[in-house]
Amino acid sequence: MNLEQFSQYACERVNRYLDLTLSDYAPANGLQDAMRYSLFNGGKRVRPMLTYAVAQLFAEPNELTDACAAAVESVHAYSLVHDDLPAMDDDDLRRGKPTCHIQFDEATAILAGDALQTFAFELLCQEKLNQPTNQLAVINTLQQASGRLGMVTGQMIDLSNVNQDITLEDLELMHRHKTGAIIRAAVKMGAQSVGVTDTTQLQALDQYAAAIGLAFQVQDDIIDITSDTQTLGKTQFADADANKPTYPKLLGLEGAQALAQRLHDEAIEQVMSFGPKATPLVELANYIIARNH
Repeated sequence: MNLEQFSQYACERVNRYLDLTLSDYAPANGLQDAMRYSLFNGGKRVRPMLTYAVAQLFAEPNELTDACAAAVESVHAYSLVHDDLPAMDDDDLRRGKPTCHIQFDEATAILAGDALQTFAFELLCQEKLNQPTNQLAVINTLQQASGRLGMVTGQMIDLSNVNQDITLEDLELMHRHKTGAIIRAAVKMGAQSVGVTDTTQLQALDQYAAAIGLAFQVQDDIIDITSDTQTLGKTQFADADANKPTYPKLLGLEGAQALAQRLHDEAIEQVMSFGPKATPLVELANYIIARNH
């Protein structure tokens, strides 16, 4: 299937799973409204797509694959809710809609983010999945990627470098934590969900994920200055106006575009050995550097 077909399959599958598992809990109705608003606000589901694309290289995706796809999307959604808060990026728009703290209020957004983070691990801990070894493996992968060893540290580096000069090496370090860590987790969890333990295969997939994870952020920096607010679904020039370090700022626009292309090529090289089944991974890499929002 082509990328459009695969995207539809992955989005429908993870959305159905999220909808079913975020069940009603009466005392938390208001909180769950904010969680649902943040989970179902038009996201492209790139991370779940990666999880499913990797799993199907080896076997038919199973319910643990669904839980992994939903968990990485829940962590991603939480990170965006908190990222948009006044104390952080202070954004009013996300995917063309009011951000969570604008739609509800700041306190609710903070709590919704907290709940989305723990919801991810709730999904992976379900007894009905009955895959204790694989469940422990994916829980370990996600906790490393989402906390102090991954995404949260990336966000801290980002906030610490507003209005500061930063080297290219430090910028890469920041984004390999902030954006890349969850993308690498989505890929690894896809393999772990179907029991893959072969270190050579896992290493190739991790190198693919590391390359597209960084390419994703480079392209984000590019489209922040080449796209418009309506297309982006968020405020254009937000990073530049906040005087944040970006790849175009350090490398120039053409230099950033060349880096995105080089990372794309590195990623493709890593998955060619998987043959035709890797087509969704190849097309996802193509999409990442071609997108305009």
